[in-house]
Amino acid sequence: MNIGTKYLGDIQIAEENIITFPSGLPGFSDEHKFVLLNIPSEATDTFQVLQSVKTTELAFIVTNPYYFYQDYEFTLEDGIIEQLKIAEKEDVIVLAIVTLQEPFEESTINLKAPLIINYKENLGKQYILHTDMYKTRTPLSVSLSKEDE
Repeated sequence: MNIGTKYLGDIQIAEENIITFPSGLPGFSDEHKFVLLNIPSEATDTFQVLQSVKTTELAFIVTNPYYFYQDYEFTLEDGIIEQLKIAEKEDVIVLAIVTLQEPFEESTINLKAPLIINYKENLGKQYILHTDMYKTRTPLSVSLSKEDE
């Protein structure tokens, strides 16, 4: 399947790599199908692109939040586990949306609303945490222990 992407131009994707977000994403309830794309120049695979299959201009830079915040933790509600058909925690990928800034050191990560993806079922949801412990614009370069001081 050929799609237009915001950052990588037109590319070919395999339909089995499409992740369905049944409820869409907050603010984009009509967008249900996304694909995770590697950034070709990113040698460390720290960042990826979550690209809408339908809308070329809708793409988010995402990362594994544990690269930056090893102490990051939360518990999924049973309803989310059922909705995403999660059988084993090993089937889950947790990602967070990054807001890039200039200079890069001022970029932030959204720890308040992680993306939960069951990669075995290709189902995803942006899960808004019911805690004030995490922020939507957490610095990429600051640890949680420093943020809490």
